[in-house]
Amino acid sequence: MKSEVNGLKIVFMGTPDFAVPSLKALHAAGHEIVACITKEDAPKGRKMILTPPPVKVAAEELGISVYQPKTLRDEAFAELLATLDPELIAVVAFGKILPVNVLDYPKYGCINVHGSLLPEYRGAAPMQRVIMDGKPVTGITTMYMADGVDTGDMLLKKEHKIGENETYGEMSEILSQMGAELLVETVALALEGKLVRIRQDDSLATHAAKIDRAEEELNFAESAQVCHNRIRALSPAPMCRAYMPSGSLLKIAKTYVASEKTDAAPGTVICADKCLHIACGGGTVLGVSELVPEGKQKMAAADYLRGRKLFCGDILRGKKE
Repeated sequence: MKSEVNGLKIVFMGTPDFAVPSLKALHAAGHEIVACITKEDAPKGRKMILTPPPVKVAAEELGISVYQPKTLRDEAFAELLATLDPELIAVVAFGKILPVNVLDYPKYGCINVHGSLLPEYRGAAPMQRVIMDGKPVTGITTMYMADGVDTGDMLLKKEHKIGENETYGEMSEILSQMGAELLVETVALALEGKLVRIRQDDSLATHAAKIDRAEEELNFAESAQVCHNRIRALSPAPMCRAYMPSGSLLKIAKTYVASEKTDAAPGTVICADKCLHIACGGGTVLGVSELVPEGKQKMAAADYLRGRKLFCGDILRGKKE
Protein backbone atom coordinates (compact mmCIF):
# COMPACT_ATOMS: atom_id res chain seq x y z
CA MET A 1 0.00 0.00 0.00
CA LYS A 2 1.08 3.53 -0.71
CA SER A 3 0.98 6.18 2.00
CA GLU A 4 -1.99 8.56 2.14
CA VAL A 5 0.08 11.38 0.63
CA ASN A 6 0.91 9.26 -2.39
CA GLY A 7 4.50 8.67 -1.38
CA LEU A 8 6.62 5.69 -2.35
CA LYS A 9 7.23 2.42 -0.54
CA ILE A 10 10.88 2.77 0.35
CA VAL A 11 13.49 0.55 1.93
CA PHE A 12 16.16 2.73 3.50
CA MET A 13 19.74 1.47 3.75
CA GLY A 14 22.23 3.38 5.88
CA THR A 15 24.38 3.10 8.97
CA PRO A 16 26.17 6.17 10.48
CA ASP A 17 25.06 9.59 11.73
CA PHE A 18 25.49 10.96 8.20
CA ALA A 19 22.51 8.88 7.03
CA VAL A 20 20.08 9.84 9.80
CA PRO A 21 18.89 13.20 8.37
CA SER A 22 18.05 11.48 5.06
CA LEU A 23 15.97 8.84 6.82
CA LYS A 24 14.09 11.45 8.83
CA ALA A 25 13.55 13.68 5.79
CA LEU A 26 12.04 10.86 3.70
CA HIS A 27 9.79 9.94 6.60
CA ALA A 28 8.70 13.56 7.09
CA ALA A 29 8.00 13.89 3.36
CA GLY A 30 5.28 11.27 3.69
CA HIS A 31 6.95 8.27 2.12
CA GLU A 32 6.23 4.84 3.54
CA ILE A 33 9.54 3.59 4.91
CA VAL A 34 8.73 -0.11 5.05
CA ALA A 35 12.08 -1.03 6.62
CA CYS A 36 15.58 0.13 7.44
CA ILE A 37 18.48 -2.11 6.55
CA THR A 38 21.64 -1.34 8.50
CA LYS A 39 24.86 -2.97 9.61
CA GLU A 40 25.06 -5.10 12.73
CA ASP A 41 25.60 -3.65 16.20
CA ALA A 42 29.32 -3.20 16.84
CA PRO A 43 31.54 -2.85 19.93
CA LYS A 44 32.51 0.78 20.63
CA GLY A 45 34.79 2.67 22.99
CA ARG A 46 37.44 1.49 25.40
CA LYS A 47 35.00 -0.91 27.08
CA MET A 48 33.91 -2.30 23.68
CA ILE A 49 30.22 -1.98 24.51
CA LEU A 50 27.94 -3.44 21.82
CA THR A 51 26.32 -0.36 20.27
CA PRO A 52 23.56 -0.04 17.64
CA PRO A 53 24.23 2.03 14.49
CA PRO A 54 22.74 5.56 14.57
CA VAL A 55 20.30 4.67 11.78
CA LYS A 56 18.90 1.79 13.86
CA VAL A 57 18.31 4.12 16.80
CA ALA A 58 16.61 6.73 14.60
CA ALA A 59 14.46 4.13 12.81
CA GLU A 60 13.23 2.63 16.06
CA GLU A 61 12.33 6.10 17.33
CA LEU A 62 10.24 6.56 14.16
CA GLY A 63 8.59 3.15 14.57
CA ILE A 64 10.26 1.69 11.48
CA SER A 65 11.21 -1.99 11.33
CA VAL A 66 14.98 -2.60 11.36
CA TYR A 67 16.88 -5.49 9.80
CA GLN A 68 20.63 -6.13 10.23
CA PRO A 69 21.55 -8.94 7.83
CA LYS A 70 25.09 -10.28 7.76
CA THR A 71 24.90 -10.42 3.98
CA LEU A 72 22.68 -9.17 1.16
CA ARG A 73 23.72 -12.05 -1.09
CA ASP A 74 21.83 -15.01 0.34
CA GLU A 75 18.35 -16.41 -0.22
CA ALA A 76 17.17 -15.10 3.14
CA PHE A 77 17.70 -11.50 2.12
CA ALA A 78 16.17 -12.09 -1.32
CA GLU A 79 13.05 -13.41 0.44
CA LEU A 80 13.01 -10.43 2.82
CA LEU A 81 13.26 -8.02 -0.11
CA ALA A 82 10.36 -9.74 -1.86
CA THR A 83 8.27 -9.52 1.31
CA LEU A 84 9.03 -5.82 1.78
CA ASP A 85 8.46 -5.23 -1.96
CA PRO A 86 9.84 -1.65 -2.10
CA GLU A 87 9.22 0.63 -5.04
CA LEU A 88 12.53 2.39 -4.34
CA ILE A 89 15.62 1.73 -2.25
CA ALA A 90 17.38 4.79 -0.79
CA VAL A 91 21.01 4.23 0.18
CA VAL A 92 23.05 6.64 2.32
CA ALA A 93 26.44 5.57 3.70
CA PHE A 94 25.31 1.97 4.10
CA GLY A 95 28.78 0.45 4.05
CA LYS A 96 28.05 -2.66 1.97
CA ILE A 97 28.01 -3.33 -1.76
CA LEU A 98 24.53 -4.05 -3.16
CA PRO A 99 24.35 -7.16 -5.39
CA VAL A 100 22.76 -6.94 -8.83
CA ASN A 101 19.53 -8.67 -7.79
CA VAL A 102 18.97 -5.96 -5.17
CA LEU A 103 19.90 -3.13 -7.55
CA ASP A 104 17.44 -4.44 -10.13
CA TYR A 105 14.52 -5.08 -7.78
CA PRO A 106 12.68 -1.77 -7.19
CA LYS A 107 10.58 -0.11 -9.89
CA TYR A 108 12.17 3.30 -9.23
CA GLY A 109 15.68 1.92 -8.76
CA CYS A 110 18.24 2.35 -6.00
CA ILE A 111 19.12 5.99 -5.34
CA ASN A 112 22.27 6.87 -3.43
CA VAL A 113 23.40 10.04 -1.67
CA HIS A 114 27.15 10.50 -2.17
CA GLY A 115 29.32 13.03 -0.34
CA SER A 116 31.17 14.53 -3.30
CA LEU A 117 30.64 16.13 -6.67
CA LEU A 118 30.91 13.02 -8.80
CA PRO A 119 32.79 11.71 -10.69
CA GLU A 120 35.43 13.14 -8.33
CA TYR A 121 36.04 11.25 -5.08
CA ARG A 122 34.34 7.95 -5.70
CA GLY A 123 34.88 5.57 -2.82
CA ALA A 124 34.83 5.21 0.95
CA ALA A 125 36.18 8.55 2.20
CA PRO A 126 35.14 11.39 -0.13
CA MET A 127 34.76 14.07 2.54
CA GLN A 128 38.05 13.30 4.25
CA ARG A 129 39.94 13.16 0.94
CA VAL A 130 38.58 16.41 -0.44
CA ILE A 131 39.74 18.23 2.71
CA MET A 132 43.09 16.45 2.73
CA ASP A 133 43.62 17.54 -0.88
CA GLY A 134 42.91 21.16 0.04
CA LYS A 135 40.01 21.57 -2.38
CA PRO A 136 37.89 24.73 -2.00
CA VAL A 137 34.56 23.21 -3.05
CA THR A 138 32.75 19.90 -2.60
CA GLY A 139 29.11 18.90 -2.44
CA ILE A 140 26.47 16.21 -2.68
CA THR A 141 25.45 14.08 -5.65
CA THR A 142 22.38 11.89 -5.85
CA MET A 143 22.75 9.02 -8.29
CA TYR A 144 21.25 5.79 -9.51
CA MET A 145 23.32 2.93 -8.17
CA ALA A 146 25.00 0.57 -10.61
CA ASP A 147 27.19 -2.52 -10.41
CA GLY A 148 30.35 -0.60 -9.51
CA VAL A 149 31.70 1.75 -6.84
CA ASP A 150 29.88 5.08 -7.27
CA THR A 151 29.75 4.69 -11.05
CA GLY A 152 26.01 5.07 -11.66
CA ASP A 153 24.25 7.85 -13.52
CA MET A 154 24.14 11.16 -11.67
CA LEU A 155 20.82 12.86 -10.87
CA LEU A 156 21.08 16.06 -8.79
CA LYS A 157 24.05 18.00 -7.38
CA LYS A 158 24.55 20.75 -4.85
CA GLU A 159 27.82 22.50 -4.05
CA HIS A 160 29.34 23.43 -0.70
CA LYS A 161 32.18 25.93 -0.28
CA ILE A 162 34.71 24.53 2.20
CA GLY A 163 35.87 26.85 4.99
CA GLU A 164 39.62 27.25 5.38
CA ASN A 165 39.50 25.71 8.87
CA GLU A 166 36.49 23.42 8.34
CA THR A 167 36.93 19.92 9.74
CA TYR A 168 35.59 16.63 8.46
CA GLY A 169 33.12 16.54 11.36
CA GLU A 170 31.79 20.00 10.54
CA MET A 171 31.56 19.21 6.83
CA SER A 172 29.83 15.89 7.47
CA GLU A 173 27.10 17.61 9.47
CA ILE A 174 26.54 20.20 6.73
CA LEU A 175 26.54 17.68 3.89
CA SER A 176 24.27 15.26 5.76
CA GLN A 177 21.56 17.92 5.92
CA MET A 178 22.21 18.96 2.33
CA GLY A 179 22.04 15.33 1.24
CA ALA A 180 18.72 14.83 3.02
CA GLU A 181 17.17 17.78 1.20
CA LEU A 182 18.56 16.65 -2.15
CA LEU A 183 17.35 13.09 -1.62
CA VAL A 184 13.79 14.22 -0.92
CA GLU A 185 13.89 16.38 -4.06
CA THR A 186 15.32 13.50 -6.10
CA VAL A 187 12.67 11.02 -4.92
CA ALA A 188 9.89 13.53 -5.67
CA LEU A 189 11.17 13.91 -9.21
CA ALA A 190 11.42 10.13 -9.58
CA LEU A 191 7.79 9.78 -8.56
CA GLU A 192 6.83 12.42 -11.15
CA GLY A 193 8.96 10.78 -13.85
CA LYS A 194 11.04 13.94 -14.24
CA LEU A 195 14.53 12.73 -13.31
CA VAL A 196 17.27 13.32 -15.87
CA ARG A 197 20.12 10.80 -15.87
CA ILE A 198 23.63 12.14 -16.51
CA ARG A 199 26.36 9.63 -17.30
CA GLN A 200 29.62 10.04 -15.43
CA ASP A 201 32.76 10.80 -17.38
CA ASP A 202 35.07 8.06 -16.14
CA SER A 203 38.12 9.97 -17.42
CA LEU A 204 37.45 12.62 -14.74
CA ALA A 205 36.99 10.12 -11.91
CA THR A 206 39.17 10.18 -8.79
CA HIS A 207 39.28 7.61 -6.00
CA ALA A 208 38.65 8.38 -2.32
CA ALA A 209 40.31 5.45 -0.60
CA LYS A 210 39.57 4.48 2.98
CA ILE A 211 41.80 6.29 5.49
CA ASP A 212 44.83 4.23 6.46
CA ARG A 213 46.16 4.34 10.03
CA ALA A 214 49.58 5.45 8.77
CA GLU A 215 47.94 8.63 7.46
CA GLU A 216 47.23 9.71 11.03
CA GLU A 217 50.94 10.38 11.52
CA LEU A 218 51.96 14.00 11.03
CA ASN A 219 55.04 14.84 9.01
CA PHE A 220 56.14 18.29 10.09
CA ALA A 221 58.60 18.42 7.17
CA GLU A 222 55.52 19.07 5.02
CA SER A 223 54.14 22.59 4.86
CA ALA A 224 51.84 23.92 7.56
CA GLN A 225 49.01 23.97 5.02
CA VAL A 226 49.47 20.28 4.18
CA CYS A 227 49.58 19.38 7.89
CA HIS A 228 46.53 21.56 8.56
CA ASN A 229 44.56 19.88 5.77
CA ARG A 230 45.42 16.42 7.09
CA ILE A 231 44.40 17.39 10.62
CA ARG A 232 41.08 18.86 9.42
CA ALA A 233 40.38 15.75 7.37
CA LEU A 234 40.82 13.42 10.36
CA SER A 235 39.00 15.49 12.99
CA PRO A 236 37.10 14.62 15.13
CA ALA A 237 38.17 11.02 14.48
CA PRO A 238 40.57 9.32 14.31
CA MET A 239 42.69 12.52 14.64
CA CYS A 240 46.32 13.06 13.68
CA ARG A 241 49.09 11.95 16.00
CA ALA A 242 52.26 13.61 17.23
CA TYR A 243 54.66 12.54 19.96
CA MET A 244 56.23 14.71 22.63
CA PRO A 245 59.92 14.52 23.62
CA SER A 246 58.85 12.23 26.49
CA GLY A 247 57.27 9.85 23.96
CA SER A 248 53.71 10.48 25.13
CA LEU A 249 50.99 10.77 22.51
CA LEU A 250 49.44 14.08 21.56
CA LYS A 251 46.41 14.00 19.24
CA ILE A 252 45.79 17.19 17.29
CA ALA A 253 42.12 18.17 16.89
CA LYS A 254 42.07 21.73 15.49
CA THR A 255 44.71 23.90 13.86
CA TYR A 256 45.28 26.97 11.71
CA VAL A 257 48.06 28.15 9.44
CA ALA A 258 49.91 30.95 11.24
CA SER A 259 51.06 34.01 9.31
CA GLU A 260 54.55 34.03 10.76
CA LYS A 261 57.64 32.40 9.25
CA THR A 262 60.49 30.57 10.98
CA ASP A 263 63.91 29.08 10.28
CA ALA A 264 63.49 26.47 13.03
CA ALA A 265 63.66 22.78 12.14
CA PRO A 266 60.32 21.11 11.34
CA GLY A 267 58.57 19.88 14.46
CA THR A 268 60.15 22.51 16.72
CA VAL A 269 57.83 24.22 19.19
CA ILE A 270 58.42 27.93 18.58
CA CYS A 271 55.70 29.24 20.88
CA ALA A 272 54.33 27.52 23.99
CA ASP A 273 52.89 30.38 25.99
CA LYS A 274 49.34 31.52 25.17
CA CYS A 275 49.49 29.71 21.85
CA LEU A 276 51.10 26.54 20.53
CA HIS A 277 53.01 27.13 17.29
CA ILE A 278 55.02 24.41 15.56
CA ALA A 279 57.59 24.84 12.78
CA CYS A 280 56.78 23.04 9.55
CA GLY A 281 58.44 22.61 6.17
CA GLY A 282 59.42 25.61 4.08
CA GLY A 283 59.58 27.90 7.10
CA THR A 284 55.81 27.74 7.61
CA VAL A 285 54.14 27.60 11.02
CA LEU A 286 51.21 25.52 12.25
CA GLY A 287 49.05 26.88 15.07
CA VAL A 288 47.29 24.35 17.31
CA SER A 289 44.03 25.43 18.94
CA GLU A 290 42.66 22.10 20.27
CA LEU A 291 44.38 18.86 21.24
CA VAL A 292 43.98 15.63 23.17
CA PRO A 293 46.82 14.67 25.53
CA GLU A 294 47.36 10.96 26.14
CA GLY A 295 44.76 9.65 28.56
CA LYS A 296 42.90 12.98 28.69
CA GLN A 297 39.88 14.64 27.14
CA LYS A 298 40.00 17.20 24.33
CA MET A 299 41.05 20.66 25.52
CA ALA A 300 42.10 24.05 24.26
CA ALA A 301 45.82 24.25 23.55
CA ALA A 302 46.05 27.34 25.79
CA ASP A 303 44.65 25.36 28.75
CA TYR A 304 47.10 22.53 28.09
CA LEU A 305 50.04 24.91 27.97
CA ARG A 306 49.20 26.32 31.39
CA GLY A 307 50.31 22.95 32.74
CA ARG A 308 53.76 23.60 31.18
CA LYS A 309 54.00 20.26 29.42
CA LEU A 310 55.69 21.79 26.38
CA PHE A 311 58.42 24.40 26.04
CA CYS A 312 59.91 26.43 23.21
CA GLY A 313 62.61 24.37 21.55
CA ASP A 314 60.91 21.01 22.19
CA ILE A 315 60.66 18.77 19.15
CA LEU A 316 57.43 17.02 18.23
CA ARG A 317 57.54 14.00 15.95
CA GLY A 318 54.91 12.25 13.87
CA LYS A 319 56.17 8.76 14.69
CA LYS A 320 57.01 7.25 18.05
CA GLU A 321 60.71 6.48 18.29
